[in-house]
Amino acid sequence: MARLVSVNVGLPQDIAWQGKTVHTGVWKHAVTGPRMVRRLNIEGDGQGDLDGHGGEYRAVLVYQLDSYRHWQEYLGRDDLAYGQFGENFTVDGLPDDEVCIGDQFKVGDALFEVTQPRVTCYRVGLRMGEPQMAALLVSHRRPGFYLKVLVEGRVEAGQELVKVASGPEGVTVADIDALLYLPGHSRRQLARALRIPALSPGWRTSLQALLDQADDGSGAAGGNAGLAPAVSPPPAWTGFRPLRVKRIAAESASVFSVTLAAADGAPLTAAPDGTPRPPAADGADGGPRPPAADGGPRPAAPGDGGPLPAALPGQFLTVRVPAEEGGASLIRSYSLSGPPGGGEYRLSIKQEPHGVASGYLRAHLRTGDVLECAAPRGAFTLVAGDGPVVLISAGIGATPVMAMLHTLAAERSSREVWWLYGARDGTEHPFADESRDLLGRLANAHRHVCYSRPAPGDRQGVDYHSRGRLSLDLLCGLGLPRGADTYVCGPPALMRDLPAALVGSALAPSHVRTEIFGAGPSLTPGVTGASVTPVHPPAGPPGDGPAVSFARSGLTVSWSSAYMSLLELAEACDVPTRWSCRTGVCHNCESGLLAGSVDYSPQPLDAPAEGDALICCSRPREDVILDL
Repeated sequence: MARLVSVNVGLPQDIAWQGKTVHTGVWKHAVTGPRMVRRLNIEGDGQGDLDGHGGEYRAVLVYQLDSYRHWQEYLGRDDLAYGQFGENFTVDGLPDDEVCIGDQFKVGDALFEVTQPRVTCYRVGLRMGEPQMAALLVSHRRPGFYLKVLVEGRVEAGQELVKVASGPEGVTVADIDALLYLPGHSRRQLARALRIPALSPGWRTSLQALLDQADDGSGAAGGNAGLAPAVSPPPAWTGFRPLRVKRIAAESASVFSVTLAAADGAPLTAAPDGTPRPPAADGADGGPRPPAADGGPRPAAPGDGGPLPAALPGQFLTVRVPAEEGGASLIRSYSLSGPPGGGEYRLSIKQEPHGVASGYLRAHLRTGDVLECAAPRGAFTLVAGDGPVVLISAGIGATPVMAMLHTLAAERSSREVWWLYGARDGTEHPFADESRDLLGRLANAHRHVCYSRPAPGDRQGVDYHSRGRLSLDLLCGLGLPRGADTYVCGPPALMRDLPAALVGSALAPSHVRTEIFGAGPSLTPGVTGASVTPVHPPAGPPGDGPAVSFARSGLTVSWSSAYMSLLELAEACDVPTRWSCRTGVCHNCESGLLAGSVDYSPQPLDAPAEGDALICCSRPREDVILDL
């Protein structure tokens, strides 16, 4: 019979860690006497990060005495006290490879149900003084598990845990933990686990994503969809290849498009710093081409001259932009806005008032020039289906949804399609005629354009429909279809407010997908008081290692062995990052590896998607470009 050895509680507190402050409830201590267990936690207990811990499905954390003995021997520790692993119940018995999801136990007056394994989190490592603890708990198959409180009541150390019901399907805690975090996601086991009513919603969502991945056949190349569901499909080629500029066209006063085709093995010239530089076509700029670094042609990259694979509608292309003389080349990503297939890529670029890269391309790029480009990337893509589609954009945000509109028109889709766009006036309205023509090819299309400051020559009812900006009130008044697949892309103000408002509105769209130009939002669980700081090179002398480029942040720095991982370097530069375990388990840090290769230490428990890297446990093997 299992026995409750210790009841452990602790309120959240602020802990100093790596120059930051972490608000955490992982510090638990044993208490004596009876304690009341409520629906969300035990009397005197609390969780610091309610996004990752706590809630009715994670009210009480259990860890076993046998696992204490295991870690004492493995880590060579003799200082482990009850509550050391952040658990509320230290128990004798109930091993993870025997307890099943859905099992129910009575303790004192209370009744509990097993809902999921422990959440992988860096804070257990913080408490243990062992940074790799989150990965060790999974790889040693000793995670511990959470309980839901079915009946509130008093509990006390020394009481027995009496099993009163067995979970259906007989999937153990250790098995379901391995099913999500370790390689080999058995479709049969996933289906079994998803039949368990007691399984927590978060785990249910992750396992369903893995089951969908097993059904779509993407396999290992797609990474772990249960942990990083919004990954891009594998890139069509590695690194950069030269593409030739076929056309350049103005789309509005500030937006221009560049159409690229295979370069057919054309050589690249070099800038003064040795970085590749696209040559102008003969006579295109009225002057001679600069020589390559060694005076001769640069060798072609792998894949030169081959046909361009079709990009998915909504993806982007990463470009190495030549520098002004004497400067370093720049890495920028631009959305593809053209039709699918056809062997060409069309980029649409906004020339920002002080944009170095866009300004250079606008001033110097000519037809026939060659640009080095990474393969199309991005998970903001049109999903196939029969339901309605709502495409919402403003400004340069029209580019990825234009590619989606091209795809729908090429398919002569019968889906209900809404095109909602916002601009300042007609001079800043790219793709106006093109989008109108594409919508005209669709049987069930709707269009509404807002100008915030119409020019005197702009015609209401023809060029635009309403004065002002896109807003939830406006969208609700248009009669948008409920349950539509909705895609939103635009300037920061639009992206900050509208997607969240849509999710919480009466429109109830089934899916709201967003694309953010520039760096995405950070995820730094438990860290408090962190200020938003512009990206910058790290403090101290520059490193002497490979170049690390953060493409979305527009920063390139040299690697230094002073950092344990690419994540640490990104943090030193205040590049926005996402992470949780910091040991290669949770995949929150998974990022696109646009060029280069990395070494891992420790090795991730399950590999990232092809073309991605886990930055929390990797270091650059050579120059790398990250989609951060």
